Amino acid sequence: MDTTILEIEETQTEKIMSLNHSRLAYRLGNLLSKYEEKYDILPELDFELFADKAKPDIAICNKMPVDWRHDIIRLAEPPITIIEILSPKQAYNDLTDKIYDTYFRSGVKSVWLILPSVEAIQLFVPDQPVSYFNETVFQDPVNGIELNIKELFKS
Repeated sequence: MDTTILEIEETQTEKIMSLNHSRLAYRLGNLLSKYEEKYDILPELDFELFADKAKPDIAICNKMPVDWRHDIIRLAEPPITIIEILSPKQAYNDLTDKIYDTYFRSGVKSVWLILPSVEAIQLFVPDQPVSYFNETVFQDPVNGIELNIKELFKS
């Protein structure tokens, strides 16, 4: 009986993918590809972080050697940056709690929260006020990445 309850709770807390969520994840990957010489851009990879397990939409990590013969299922090293896309039925506070309680406690240096319905990005950096970007060039001072928001949200 306890197992059934746990399975139901886990299913209910999973984020629900949507068309716009999928579209934005793809566009972010394309826009970030120009940084692949310096960083590994890793969508939907599982992490075993200090504070908890996590599976961000996109993780930006320092470049790692490629070994096609020996794969890693769950990475223990925290990414430099995590990108989360707010899904239509996902609670904003659930994501911000994860940012502060899991990502920052585990050593992540910056988190981008993509807000599709308002075509904006919030930048979270530990011990700094949250920055809000729309209709401008988004800049992350932690990793030096710049992103044209109009290109991300184009029709």
